[in-house]
Amino acid sequence: MFALALRSVRLRPGRLLATLLSAFLGAAIIMTFNSLHDTAGAPGVDHVSADTLTTAASVVGGYGTLLVFFAVASTLTVNVRQRTDEITLLRHTGATPAQIKRMIVGESVIVALAGSALAVGPAMLGGNALLDVFKDSGQVADGVSYVFGPVALMSGVAITLLASAGAAFLAVRRATRAAAGMRQGRGGARKFAAWAALAVGTAGVLCAFAMKPTDAALMAAPAYGAILLSIGFALLSPALLHRFLGRAEPLLTTLTGASGYLTVRNMRQRADELSGVLMPLILFTGMATATLYMQAVESDAIKASGVAKSVGDKNLETLNFVVVGIIVVFACVMLVNTLYAATSYRAGEFGRQRLAGATPGQVLGTVGLESLVLTVTGVFFGTVAGLAGIVPFTAVRTDSLLPGQGLGIWLTVVAMAAMATLVTSLGTARRTLRVRAVDAVAVVA
Repeated sequence: MFALALRSVRLRPGRLLATLLSAFLGAAIIMTFNSLHDTAGAPGVDHVSADTLTTAASVVGGYGTLLVFFAVASTLTVNVRQRTDEITLLRHTGATPAQIKRMIVGESVIVALAGSALAVGPAMLGGNALLDVFKDSGQVADGVSYVFGPVALMSGVAITLLASAGAAFLAVRRATRAAAGMRQGRGGARKFAAWAALAVGTAGVLCAFAMKPTDAALMAAPAYGAILLSIGFALLSPALLHRFLGRAEPLLTTLTGASGYLTVRNMRQRADELSGVLMPLILFTGMATATLYMQAVESDAIKASGVAKSVGDKNLETLNFVVVGIIVVFACVMLVNTLYAATSYRAGEFGRQRLAGATPGQVLGTVGLESLVLTVTGVFFGTVAGLAGIVPFTAVRTDSLLPGQGLGIWLTVVAMAAMATLVTSLGTARRTLRVRAVDAVAVVA
């Protein structure tokens, strides 16, 4: 089956392009920051520089590992779901579920290896540039030389392979059960992980109230708590979408009539598929909002105290901005990959709608309304997770409940999320509608 997987990748490379892009960016980020471990462990590096580099590699490397798994998992889930007919045909021709799993997991491993190999060069350039940033801000001595060693290479390859193989195995397991007509489970493991993340995240944000305003780790507890809350909401996204649609249905029906009613019904049927879009939206909104506001509050508090920023303060500020940059890149990649794959796969659905009398403009309007609902849902729960971290930190650090920076940061985050969602979904749908309705239905059939 591995040989069949190799032929499948070679003959249809475009199908796995989204997965390759996620694996490439994920491996590049992991290698970039883990190369700081190699640099910190090189001979002649002073203690302060080594601590700065190790902290950056550990903190951002952890974020990167988490985001890599979500990015690869979301794209692989959409990819495997679109191959249900192929999996069913393989089952009918005698292939066992184990053979199909080995084939698709083998494809994912091949793509992950290719993405890791392509990421080595950009990771070396990125790590060198990141080291220069630390040098320019005075956090690392000028004499420290960049080193790209085994820690960066092995961690990048290993994490990308594990994320790809694990996500592919879980996705194909569900797809083979569906192809065989077996009843799907209720996602007990996913629910357990989601509630565990919510519980630990809540404990993390509450820990801030037990700290002093001057504690060095004050920002860490609510920041990690907000991240875990975002992850919990992301894992519960299908159920959250169902509940949100139930609340929003009367308003959508009143404002848009029959199209709103049909949109709600369609989204309820596709809640599991659309959860792949909600995941990056919730993660991006929650993590970016919490990190940016807490850093702004910290910077203003230091400025108000009249004390110059220490090396540790500069290091923390650099880490926060780098983390937000990673989140922006990965969230956009996850959104674009998932939305492009999910929307382009709906060519047959769009064709049937047009044959039934819908105009291209009406189809685009439905897609736009779906994207708007997804954006509002993702932004809402992401904002809740972000606020859960911001409020405790601000209350302890400044004795006020909310930060004094206003809504500017939040509006910027929301605008970026909405733009990525609407532009990708509408652009892909518009391109899909260029195919004649009869041809689109014929291809699917």
